[in-house]
Amino acid sequence: MSHGPFPATVVGNGPSVSTMGGNGVATGGSRFVSLVTWVSAGVALGSAALTGVLGYWAQRRLRGAEERSLMATYGMSLAWAAYDLQSRFFNILRGQQIDEAPGVSGGFVDAFLRRGDAEERAYARRSTVFVIAEYLGWVEILRRDVRFLDLGPSRTNRAVMARIFDVDKAFNRTAGSDAFRLFRGHQRAIGELMIHPEGGPGERRCLGFAEFSARLDGDEEFRRWFDGLLADVDGLAEETRPAVARLTEIQHALIDLIELLDPKGQRMPRFRARFRPAPTSWG
Repeated sequence: MSHGPFPATVVGNGPSVSTMGGNGVATGGSRFVSLVTWVSAGVALGSAALTGVLGYWAQRRLRGAEERSLMATYGMSLAWAAYDLQSRFFNILRGQQIDEAPGVSGGFVDAFLRRGDAEERAYARRSTVFVIAEYLGWVEILRRDVRFLDLGPSRTNRAVMARIFDVDKAFNRTAGSDAFRLFRGHQRAIGELMIHPEGGPGERRCLGFAEFSARLDGDEEFRRWFDGLLADVDGLAEETRPAVARLTEIQHALIDLIELLDPKGQRMPRFRARFRPAPTSWG
């Protein structure tokens, strides 16, 4: 066996395998071990990265499924609230047409706010404010639980967002009269107040009419957020015309939202006509 400066070899029946030479340079065996180590590290790193990516997409899909479920649950509640509100506004607007026709009366405002008894007037005032508040309550619930900004590329979800914004804008904008004008912060405050204190994400609901009425009567802090709307309803009995432009715009935007949430009219009444001011030869 040589003891010189050359690498020692192990003699066997197979090919020779080099070991560490005297000069400390890695030989074939150590290179093989290093290669295996690096490959193993690369596989482990790749596996960890793949696991992270798959975990991210799994969480994203799960979140998307949860949000679609919430939209399905809350979407119809929002649609019903929108339906009730547009129906009340349609009755007010159509009633104004009826009341302005020569020799004709008996529209909503005339029948309930002008000629109704005390109980009918109180109900007309309170229920009109309630349907506005309930709609804003469901919008606020969706904002909290569905998190619109995370709804992804769904065209329907984006369209729902746009229609809700149209209603928001119609309430907020200047329309020649301040009747039924609600700034965005006021809209959200009313929505917050209408959320029932019981129930977490996915289980939220709005105050019912009885609960709303009780708080309106017994909670001064609660009531003050609705004083302006109550005064606006009273103003309809004096003169409906100043409110017509805003109520018409809101009613049309609500119909657009309803048709998006229930396009085939399978879950809700099919009556969803847009109010159209009729041409008249009087006034």
